[in-house]
Amino acid sequence: MGTISIRYWASARSAAGMDAETLTVDAPITLSEVLRRLGDAHPGGRLLTVLDACSVLLGDRPVSTEDPDDVRVAPGSTLEFLPPFAGG
Repeated sequence: MGTISIRYWASARSAAGMDAETLTVDAPITLSEVLRRLGDAHPGGRLLTVLDACSVLLGDRPVSTEDPDDVRVAPGSTLEFLPPFAGG
């Protein structure tokens, strides 16, 4: 048994109503499964809509352009959701 740490930034933090949370997992799961579980944990809100527009980091590795069904997230990992930022 382990956990996956989730960190939210800017509008993702606002949509989640928190800056971080953890998911308990028994084994690696896909990014798609992480998103499904986050949607279940935050029903009726706009979290998944905001996360869909976010850049996603798995540790230090950007995974936004990869198929979420192919991204494996292991226990002990950290996922960060970074919405687009204005400015330069």
